[in-house]
Amino acid sequence: MKKNKIFIACDTSNLDLVKKIINQTKTKELEIIPKFGLQFFYSQKGRKFLENFDKEFFLDLKINDIKQTAISAVDSLKDLKKCRYITVHANGGLEMLKAVKKKASEINKNLKILGVTVLTSLNNKSLKEIGHTRSVEQLVLKQAGLIKKVGLHGIVLSAKEAKIVKKKYNNLFTVTPGIRLPGDRTDDQARVVTPYDALKINKVNAIVMGRSLIRGNIKNNIKKLIDHLNK
Repeated sequence: MKKNKIFIACDTSNLDLVKKIINQTKTKELEIIPKFGLQFFYSQKGRKFLENFDKEFFLDLKINDIKQTAISAVDSLKDLKKCRYITVHANGGLEMLKAVKKKASEINKNLKILGVTVLTSLNNKSLKEIGHTRSVEQLVLKQAGLIKKVGLHGIVLSAKEAKIVKKKYNNLFTVTPGIRLPGDRTDDQARVVTPYDALKINKVNAIVMGRSLIRGNIKNNIKKLIDHLNK
């Protein structure tokens, strides 16, 4: 039976804590891959650690800039041999997305590009404040079309929009952040679902989890997650 894919968010600049998270989230029952974001990547020890990291990992940089700058950013990652996933923001537009995909294939044939849509911290009110006239659902579907057109490997979106995107683009690899175990605080997230609802009900391919797993006793939290998915 295929294991559920979990990207564990190592959102800290504390290298010892990152090593602890990686060590204590090991389990044969789930496919767990560490995800490193801006906080860790920007830290001096973090960038150095990733150069020598010997297991596959997800680098969540949400690249979003003019085409040449985006290309140069991707090219600067060529020493990270074990990087398997990297994020680029759909807001960068068609030409930027195409350029990033092309450069990624040149530096690492195993590198998969995931297009980020509307952040899970935003809602319809937030979009209006920015100046968007579309709803979250409408904008995510529009961005998904762009990601599909470019031929990126997958899409990052809330599980709340995953069903409509899967219906139209069923072969897109879907990754959903904004995941919390039942009863956990939502913190700064606006569109939150449980791991079970994301993976079993909405049929996403992978989920991103951070605070629900790394707060408190990590091993106990992993057991809670496994029990929750097997309910």
